[in-house]
This record gives sequence, C-alpha cells and structure tokens, in this order.
Amino acid sequence: MFICKNCKSIDKFELMFSPEYQGQKVFEQTYNNKKELQISVDGYTFIPDLQFMNEHAVCRYCGQIYMWDYDYKE
Repeated sequence: MFICKNCKSIDKFELMFSPEYQGQKVFEQTYNNKKELQISVDGYTFIPDLQFMNEHAVCRYCGQIYMWDYDYKE
C-alpha cells in the first residue's frame, strides 16, 4: 500500500499517462492475496514499486505528485 505524504490518503490515486502513450488508458487497481496493490493498464497487470508511484501517480484527493511513500502500518 502507498500513502500520500501530503494528505495521508492510502492508495487513492490516478495515473499520469505520457502524451506519447498510444493505448486506451484503461486503468484498474486491485489487491492480490498478499494484500499487495496490483495495477492493470490496458490488460497488462503489475505490482507497482515506490519509484513507479512517484513517477506516474497523482493523489486523487489533494493532487500532489512525487509525494508517495510505503504505508508501513500493514
């Protein structure tokens, strides 16, 4: 799980897509049986790391970018 350092929301984000990205931008998030966040983009599923979050995720609540950290409470 990831937490926004600014507003403290957990896993509440939208993805920033590069203007050059040609896919449909169909984005979905789920959790696997280890309670790890999984992201699916146009059918490709992966488990994001902190670098990915800080490069591609914007907080849905406060709009901050580059402000994610791991949520160690889990």
